[in-house]
Amino acid sequence: MDMQNVSAAPARVTFPLPPHVAAVVEAAPSVYVAESREDLLDKACGGPDCTLFEVGYDTPGRGWVLEATVARCRNGAAVNYVDTYMRRRDPDSMVVADDGPSDKPRFKDRFGVPFTQARQDILDWLAGQDLILVPFRSGHAEHGYDSLFIGPANAGFFAGGLADLQGHVAGSEAGADFRPQAFIFLAPPFRHTLCDGKQVVVHNRSADMHEIFSLNLYPGPSAKKGVYGILLNIGEAEGWVTNHASTVQVVTPYDYTFTIMHEGASGGGKSEMLEYPHREHDGRLRLGHNLVTGQERHLVLPQTCRLHPVTDDMAQSQPELQRPGGKLVTMDAENAWFVRVDHITGYGTDPHLERICAAPSKPLIFINVQGVPHATTLIWEHTEDAPGKPCPNPRVILPRDEVPNIQDEPVEVDIRTLGIRTPPCTRDKPTYGIFGMMHILPPALGWLWRLAAPRGHANPSIVDTEGLQSEGVGSFWPFATGRVVDFANILLNQVRETPETDFAIFPNSHIGAWHVGFMPQWIGREYLARRGGARFRRGQLRRADTPLLGYVLLQMHVEGANVPEFFLQVNRQPEVGDAAYAEGAEQLKAFFRRELEPLRRDPRLDPLGKRIIEVFYDGGSQGQFKNVWDAA
Repeated sequence: MDMQNVSAAPARVTFPLPPHVAAVVEAAPSVYVAESREDLLDKACGGPDCTLFEVGYDTPGRGWVLEATVARCRNGAAVNYVDTYMRRRDPDSMVVADDGPSDKPRFKDRFGVPFTQARQDILDWLAGQDLILVPFRSGHAEHGYDSLFIGPANAGFFAGGLADLQGHVAGSEAGADFRPQAFIFLAPPFRHTLCDGKQVVVHNRSADMHEIFSLNLYPGPSAKKGVYGILLNIGEAEGWVTNHASTVQVVTPYDYTFTIMHEGASGGGKSEMLEYPHREHDGRLRLGHNLVTGQERHLVLPQTCRLHPVTDDMAQSQPELQRPGGKLVTMDAENAWFVRVDHITGYGTDPHLERICAAPSKPLIFINVQGVPHATTLIWEHTEDAPGKPCPNPRVILPRDEVPNIQDEPVEVDIRTLGIRTPPCTRDKPTYGIFGMMHILPPALGWLWRLAAPRGHANPSIVDTEGLQSEGVGSFWPFATGRVVDFANILLNQVRETPETDFAIFPNSHIGAWHVGFMPQWIGREYLARRGGARFRRGQLRRADTPLLGYVLLQMHVEGANVPEFFLQVNRQPEVGDAAYAEGAEQLKAFFRRELEPLRRDPRLDPLGKRIIEVFYDGGSQGQFKNVWDAA
């Protein structure tokens, strides 16, 4: 890559830049290279003396457009978007500008023009702005990749959020050895002038550089998932993957440590896997509320396991960390977590998280949460999309060093679980909400579920979609720039090379006719950890009535408390029964057929993967999935 050193008053850029980036920096009226988090937070709020800051831009054909407000609060900065559409991620935001291998929509196909001119227009616009530059590392600090953010100076909250999420490198420490391979350019007015008001993030890849053009101010698809796309692109080229997963070490009352990696689409319970179970006022755990009868069931669990969080969303699993033939080894690819708090609906819901956010050791950045200057922002006071309708995607950017008992080193994963949001299922309205509290999967099914990666019911994080939709391969597909078949093969190889790591599924939201929230994964976590990694014996499991759901537990006891059978086998619920269960199973099968068909016909798919998919299409049993895997 052709680099040159540049300088731009009042800040001096001491690291090399490619010519087109250097030209932008040299032409800008002023340039601030991020030096400290405190300065970035001041800029986010409009300066040290500003308490309520409006972020907007002069936009051709529209005049000045207000995009967001930032309130300086006692515990941080509260960011709120004017346009309700901007308060969650659009799953169709990504387009690819280059001609490299990709199954994603191309810029020229979506907008009808080559990206060359739009790219130059964006760079020219940036060259006329006061700029913020944030040097950072994409991925883990010791195993990541030098990167640079360039954006308008009034978007300090975006720059500060990125610096928190990825861990910025102070400008004075980014010297000649800091050589960016990835660039994020922020240009919000182009959402209106080019993108018809939609969130669009353009990825432009070359042999030695990955450019991201974020044409909107929501950090989800760019500062957060854009960097994820950079890591996925590097991993795809090198044959490894950053898994879309939270990871937690669960320490039992008997000091046994059990490690769970919880994968899945947004809303699948990744952040919640790092939380302690939410208790009733009397200390009990509410297993569920029956939507038909109004009945409630509780469980008494005096002492829960201790949690040592490892990752929240991006689990970096590079080859040099692995021990072939053993367990999967992973570590955090982030420096802070983009935590959704829609389930925090009042004081005392989650005292641990509430305490961290109310009195952090340093100011935090809140998004879609009500903020009043000089007051304390409370994470249960969600911004309203309309009167009486709270935004379903309130967030806080939580630096890892604010999280108690955080684990910084790579960890071995005992079990990989998958989360799915499920709708209620009853005789009157059969749906795919037929999951029991926990399902154990053989490796072949574990891989198959990661190909289909269902987004599930009423996803709170993204713009509304209807029906059972897929998040795409690995559940990271919305953020990937390459080809589905390549990631399918990489995931299959990852499973094949880590045979000591097991697989399971946890539903959330509903189990049949019962509303359960995230209790299945919280109770399942306690149960699995107390088992100490022991293999299930014959007689402890039975085949689920649909092979896709693997095996169900015949009984579940946690510290002497019994989970009722109908939470484990949904067709035992009188409100559901066998016929509704069968209809739900057919909905699941139809979803899998729709999602797997393109891979089934792809000649580039690994032969083992083809055989596994054919077992599904042939209506194979759980035993046949196991046999095809064992025979490989």
